[in-house]
Amino acid sequence: MIQVPHTYSEWVTVLELLRARRQDEEVLEAMKGGSLEWQSGVAERFTKRLLEVVNDRMNAASDRFQKEMGRAGTSEGAIVQALLALRKELGFLVQALTLSALPEKEHQKYVQLILDQADIIQHSLEESAKGDRSGKLASLVRNHKVNQLQGGQKV
Repeated sequence: MIQVPHTYSEWVTVLELLRARRQDEEVLEAMKGGSLEWQSGVAERFTKRLLEVVNDRMNAASDRFQKEMGRAGTSEGAIVQALLALRKELGFLVQALTLSALPEKEHQKYVQLILDQADIIQHSLEESAKGDRSGKLASLVRNHKVNQLQGGQKV
């Protein structure tokens, strides 16, 4: 069981587990129950560390997606799985940023960063799919949008 973080050092431990993609559900639960004294110095270090971890996970998700798409070839099932895995990771990161430890203004700003990135990825995928003459890739990308988070709705 992961300890619910209340101090900066406890948060560092939990964020490193988040970065390592270990025990994601337990980490998320601990993060949601956590708190932090929002004071100068600590707040800046905490948000810097949190955003570094989220950025690392987004980069890793993008890399995994690229590899999976490269291996998928023309397999519709593999393409859909890659799209859904990317969407799942982006949705998880939105949840990870929905913390009571963050002030509402910060929370909204950081979640919006992920939503904006998801929109950019979706647009890029749709543009890339235009090169597929069969139209199958474009259909898959439109029907399995990576920017539809949390039950098909944008957050």
